[in-house]
Order: sequence, then structure tokens, then C-alpha cells
Amino acid sequence: MIRTTALAVLLAASFPACASEQAKAKVDLAKAREIAEGVCVACHGADGNSPAAANPILAGQIPEYLYKQLSNFKAVDGKPAVRNNAIMGGMVAALSDEDMRSLAVYFSQQQVKPSVAKEEKLLVEGKTLWRQGDFANGLPACAGCHGPAGAGLPAQYPRLAGQYAEYTANQLKTFRSHERANDSEKVMRMIAGKLSDHQIDALAEYAAGLR
Repeated sequence: MIRTTALAVLLAASFPACASEQAKAKVDLAKAREIAEGVCVACHGADGNSPAAANPILAGQIPEYLYKQLSNFKAVDGKPAVRNNAIMGGMVAALSDEDMRSLAVYFSQQQVKPSVAKEEKLLVEGKTLWRQGDFANGLPACAGCHGPAGAGLPAQYPRLAGQYAEYTANQLKTFRSHERANDSEKVMRMIAGKLSDHQIDALAEYAAGLR
């Protein structure tokens, strides 16, 4: 069975010291804003507050996480992208490493306009899974990695508080099907594989309401 503390230690050990790397990397926020307003705006909004639930809210997200995702969408040296998405692959194809780092910092600095939980009947179960997990089925508490309030942990785990429930649920399902496979040590695939559709919906709703 997976215990929350063991999971956190495992993942923490698997991540490089990218926080310090991110801090030292050169960023151009003026150029990032131009890219956001000219390229990202249609799907994510110029300030990272996506107008549609199918696309994630990027405002206020942890910059190291955003940079990792942008990098994972990009095919390098003829090798397929780690995270396969035709639309995002096309969007990042022309971006330099500095562009991606700059965008990550730019969106992280924008004021988030959080989504809200809509299905109240799911919140009780979502809260239990988030805070306690499901010990009998080997599910760790989401709070162990993403924080009690869903703020995430810099350089390791993304912010989920206020994210669209539809988007969060969809990502959990793609981890479960292994369609998405850019999680370290296959941890999210392992966890999502033990979640039912109902549990996924409950967790997604609860995360949407976190602040």
C-alpha cells in the first residue's frame, strides 16, 4: 500500500533542483506577454484565466510546473514529445527554451480567477479522498502532495485549487488510461488507475472549490 509520506519522499527525491534553475534562468516577461496575448489567448486567456473548462487555468500556477509541461509538449531532436497533444505541440514548436520559461513565470504571476464547485453532492466524498485518501485501496491523500488547500508544492506538484473540475477529471482519466504519461515514477498513473469515475468526479469537484 502507498502511504502519503512515502509517496512524498519518493517524488521529492526524483525531482532535480529545478527551482533554483528556474530562478537563475533568463526570462523576458514583455515577450511572454506578447506571446500570451497573440498565441495563448484563444484557449487560456491573455492572463491565463481560461474561458473554457476544456482548457486549464494557468494563472497562479507554479512556474516550474508550467515550464515542465510546455517542455513536455515539445518534440526535440526528432524524438516525439513526452506529452502528446497535437494542438499544444503545434503551439510550442516555435518557442525557445527562454520563451517557455518566460511564459511559465508570466502566467504564474497573473491573478487567478478560480472556478467553483458545482456538484455539492460530490463534495463530502471528494473532501474525504483529498484529506484522508482510501487506505483500504492503497490511495494516498491528495493533500499529501498537493497541499490541504490545493496550492501545490513548488517544483514538484501543481496547484489544483480552483481548477476547472472538468479539466481535472479529464486529466485523471488520461493518467488512468496512460494516454498521459509524463508523471514522475508513474505515480499519477498508479493512483488514477485505482480511482473510479465517481471518485474522479468527486475529487475534481472538491479541488475546484479549494482556495
